[in-house]
Amino acid sequence: MSDWLDRRVIAFAHQGGSFEGPSSTIYAIERAIANGATAIELDVHATSDQSLVVCHDATVDRTTNGRGAIAATSLAQLRELDNAYWFVPGETVSPGRVDEDYPWRGRAPGDRRFAIATLEEVVTAFPGVLLNLDIKQSAPEVPAYEALLAREIERLECRSSVIVASFIDSAIEAFRRVAPTVATSAATEETARFYFSQLEGHAVVPPVAALQVPATYGDVTVVDEGFVTAAHRAGVAVHVWTINDQSEMNRLLDLGVDGLVSDRPSTLAETIARRGLTWDGTG
Repeated sequence: MSDWLDRRVIAFAHQGGSFEGPSSTIYAIERAIANGATAIELDVHATSDQSLVVCHDATVDRTTNGRGAIAATSLAQLRELDNAYWFVPGETVSPGRVDEDYPWRGRAPGDRRFAIATLEEVVTAFPGVLLNLDIKQSAPEVPAYEALLAREIERLECRSSVIVASFIDSAIEAFRRVAPTVATSAATEETARFYFSQLEGHAVVPPVAALQVPATYGDVTVVDEGFVTAAHRAGVAVHVWTINDQSEMNRLLDLGVDGLVSDRPSTLAETIARRGLTWDGTG
C-alpha cells in the first residue's frame, strides 16, 4: 500500500492556486500554503539548456510578457520574464485590462517570487511540502526530459514528497523505468483501463500510488462510490481535479476521495478543515 493512501485528505493547490496568485509562482505557492493547502500541483518543462522549470503551458505566451516555447528558450531568457504580467486576482490570466487591474505586474524579474521558477527553487523554498509534478510534454514533440526529472528529484532529495503525473502514457512509463521508487499516478490509457475494468468488477490496477482524475468526463461520471471503493481495495489513492465549486468539493468528500485539486486552495482547505478531514502531515 502506498504512503499516498495514508495522506488524506490532501488539499492540492492547482498551479499553486491560480485564482489566488499568479500561476505556478513562488508567491502563489507561499499564499496557498499560508491559507492551508497541503500540497502543490505544478507542471514541469525542460528549457533549451536542460533546466527544469514549472509552468502550466508549453509556451510563456499566456502568463508572461514574453513569447515562445519553453523547450526552445534558455533558462537565462526565461529568468527575464514577468510571470505575473497578465494575472488578475480571482480570474487567473486576463489580458486586455487596464494596468491597475494587474497588482503584481512589473515586480519580476527583480522579485523572483513573480518570475518563472525552477523546480529547484520550489523544492528549496518549500522543503517537505508535497509536490504533484506533471510531465506535460515528451518526445517527439520536445526532447524527452523524464530522466532529467528523475535525476533532479534524487539530487534535491525530495523523492518521498513527490508524485509524478502525466497525461502521456509513454512519458509516465519512461519515467518509471528510470525512477522506479518515485510515486506516480495513472496516465490516460491506464486510467481508462482501470475505469472500465472496475465497472465489470475486476479492476485492472496500474503500478501507481494514485488515480488522478476528473470527477466527470463529458456526460460520464468518473468518480463515484464504486470507483473510490475499487481504488482503495487496490491500495490506490483517488485525487480529483480541478474542483473550484464548494458544493462539488463536499460531494466528493462524501465519496471518500483522498485529495482534491483546486485553483482556490483557500476555499478547498477551509472546506476540508470544516469537516475535520485535513491531512496532518504524517504518513
